[in-house]
Amino acid sequence: MQIRISWPAGQLTATLEETPTSKALAGALPLTSTAQTWGDEVYFDTTVSPALEADARQVVEPGTVAFWTEGNALALPYGPTPISRGDECRLASPCNVLGRIDGDPRLLATVRSGDPVRVERVDAL
Repeated sequence: MQIRISWPAGQLTATLEETPTSKALAGALPLTSTAQTWGDEVYFDTTVSPALEADARQVVEPGTVAFWTEGNALALPYGPTPISRGDECRLASPCNVLGRIDGDPRLLATVRSGDPVRVERVDAL
């Protein structure tokens, strides 16, 4: 499944794997929220509250689409966070991994805390 994430200064797409969390998220789309930033990570509340999956991870690659179950939020890291060691992307706690951002995740640097964010499914042509 492919989703589009848009905010006032830009947009990007991401490809999600089939996981219990991505299926729950798909059922809630489209959704709008308010962006928050934490170091080089953008996150925002969703209307879904899935359980932590067995393969949840705290350290991920830049551009990973993750779901922070403790905050019911999508987490989109593109660089170090305040608790990272070196250049790693370390999330606040283990998160469900849903997929990857298509293209350059550093586009997320244009998101500002408080920006409106929209997430929608990109229908196959």
